[in-house]
Amino acid sequence: MANWKESLPMIGNKEFICTFAPSKLKIMIQYFYPIVLLIISNIFMTFAWYGHLKLQEINVFTNNTPLYLIILCSWLLALPEYLCQVPANRIGFVENGGPFTLIQLKVIQEVISLTVFTVFVTIFFNGETLHWNHALSFIFLVAAVYFAFMK
Repeated sequence: MANWKESLPMIGNKEFICTFAPSKLKIMIQYFYPIVLLIISNIFMTFAWYGHLKLQEINVFTNNTPLYLIILCSWLLALPEYLCQVPANRIGFVENGGPFTLIQLKVIQEVISLTVFTVFVTIFFNGETLHWNHALSFIFLVAAVYFAFMK
């Protein structure tokens, strides 16, 4: 198989974009392209993992809905998640020409995941409220990103 990036026409070819971009734009693309893909990935992941609970709340799924059907629906949402997450890690990884180490990618992904989850819960589950300890936990996550990028 040729270059793995060429096999992703739906997501785009970062090399093509970077070839014609001014140098500062190239750097921005190298950093933000994987992050944007991780954000999209985590939106699908959050809906795959927790969306069925909201669907049960609004009676799309009931207590009598077979679990295998709920799992199948979640898997259908997980597919687009993987279609964004895997390229994000491959493109963002330093050994593939990206700017991030594996640990940095993982820390970024976790912060994005919890941010997307917090927005999801706040919008779709009105009974859930955020408290001071949740805010403090998020501050520690941001600190984790800071420390993960320290040299």
